[in-house]
Amino acid sequence: MPDLRGKRILLGITGSIAAYKAAEWLRSLVKEEADVTVVMTEAAERFVSPLTFAALSGHPVHRDLFDEAPERVMAHINLSREADAILVAPATAQTIARLAHGMADNLLCAAILAARVPVVVCPAMNTFMLRHPATEDNIRRLQSFGYRIVQPDSGELACGESGDGRLADWDAAREALLSLFQPDDLTGMRVLVTAGPTREPLDPARFLSNRSSGRMGFALARAARRRGASVALVTGPVQLPDPPGIEVVRVTTAAEMRQAVLDRASAADVVVKSAAVADFRSAAPADHKIKKTQHSGRIDLVKNSDILAELGANRFPGQILVGFAAESRDHVGEGQRKLREKNADLMVVNDILGARTGFDVETNQVTLIDCRGAVALPLLSKEETADRIWDRVARLRHEQSGTEKG
Repeated sequence: MPDLRGKRILLGITGSIAAYKAAEWLRSLVKEEADVTVVMTEAAERFVSPLTFAALSGHPVHRDLFDEAPERVMAHINLSREADAILVAPATAQTIARLAHGMADNLLCAAILAARVPVVVCPAMNTFMLRHPATEDNIRRLQSFGYRIVQPDSGELACGESGDGRLADWDAAREALLSLFQPDDLTGMRVLVTAGPTREPLDPARFLSNRSSGRMGFALARAARRRGASVALVTGPVQLPDPPGIEVVRVTTAAEMRQAVLDRASAADVVVKSAAVADFRSAAPADHKIKKTQHSGRIDLVKNSDILAELGANRFPGQILVGFAAESRDHVGEGQRKLREKNADLMVVNDILGARTGFDVETNQVTLIDCRGAVALPLLSKEETADRIWDRVARLRHEQSGTEKG
């Protein structure tokens, strides 16, 4: 399940102006049904009241390393033992330095030093502080300990300057947390995913397209990244933000998508062709807007290239190719035909007639077809569907490796 439901998160908040953003992050975690306990440093309390985080989390906020309350005497040990992961956000240069050098002079640092669970650190500070050799060296030390660093964003800072150092968006931190609870069976693999529709111009005002939202392809890209893959995403025009940690190439037409895919396919271990590419384009797009009073009503169309078939004809040994098929009937028969004709390893067949499946919805119900047969998945979110698809790809990869060794 690609969410944080039921996960026990220890949220460490340090003395940065970005501490106010941690309140929104906490709300998001609680909304996702995570169980969050907050630890604040003394400096953090100067920016946001502990009462705010207590009210949002539903738990008392831990603040004092030397709290004499019986249930808190060993808090620096128990807090990390009772957590599934630790998230430090925002993480100041001071806290990063403390962690890098094993200091335990406040409750948060002591709890992290005693932790045997994954730690995610989200730096936030002035650009020059971030780029100072000492800070850069400290961050590298944290990475060498196995801590996951969520790189800060670039933009306007609280000090009035502009540059790197802004606390990353929640989306990036959430992806880092989710990756902690996913299998790492795609580590080291290079994955290429396509998503969304294409638009084929008729004139400067009109185009041919389809209802694809790109959600399935974006979910596949995110899921692969969480499981350790290096991911490139080629997408048509969609209203979705770039997923963190993924190379995103935005295109418009089928010809542009074909070129972007072929440029990258030879470097990919797995290609997942989930985009809904237009089958046809105008033979002669008009240079100016077509006037209905001056047009015959006839538009000549020509076929676009079949990108999946081209990939199948030119794939290298060991490369895994996954295709998608949007069908309204005979799902298994059409999927099996395309599996053979496209020389793919796996076909994912969408039912485009269902009210909760196919295009422009949050859920999907697909049939997975390979050389062994067909498996119909239940109605799932697109993120859950993506993980089921990657489960199958990981199995194919394992079977392929076993065959090669044999």
